[in-house]
Amino acid sequence: MAHSFFAFVSRMRYIARWGLMRNTVQENVQEHSHMVAVFAHALAVIRRDVFGKAVDPGLVSAVALYHDASEIFTGDLPTPVKYHNPEIQSAYKKVESGAAKRLLSLLPPELHPAYLPLLSDVDPEVSELVKAADKLSAYVKCLEELKAGNLEFQAAEKQTLAALQALHLPELSYFMEQFLPAFSLSLDELQTD
Repeated sequence: MAHSFFAFVSRMRYIARWGLMRNTVQENVQEHSHMVAVFAHALAVIRRDVFGKAVDPGLVSAVALYHDASEIFTGDLPTPVKYHNPEIQSAYKKVESGAAKRLLSLLPPELHPAYLPLLSDVDPEVSELVKAADKLSAYVKCLEELKAGNLEFQAAEKQTLAALQALHLPELSYFMEQFLPAFSLSLDELQTD
């Protein structure tokens, strides 16, 4: 019997993000998940190496890789719709949970224990870092769109920055201070650093 888990995961590249917004560069869920994993890994390393707290950067980045995997079945629901009211948010969480269980069922049973903590039973401290990385990825997307002259992202940039600041995570503040300014530089400016 062929198991279709990885075939479905590879289809994340077909799911467009920012569906309600005009984009200068389209982003898909696979690209987004990669950047979230990069940022989540960095936040975990900063938490461990700068702030001296115990965390597994490998686990954090693996969870980040799969954080939107349920969208293979649900699609990407735009944030203003997803968080419009508590009823929609609660219903969508149930849909996401069902999609994660369906995805897990596409693996051989002996692999379920390895993937369950990546898809649904996520440790709260790991989830906190992945959520921050997810917001950070959205913020960088806003910066890139604004840099390209797309004013469609002005409100999203302000809202996403406020959401990042509201997290009050020292590793996030460190990342934003140390690394975020480089995202507004041109290629020539980056090469002179």
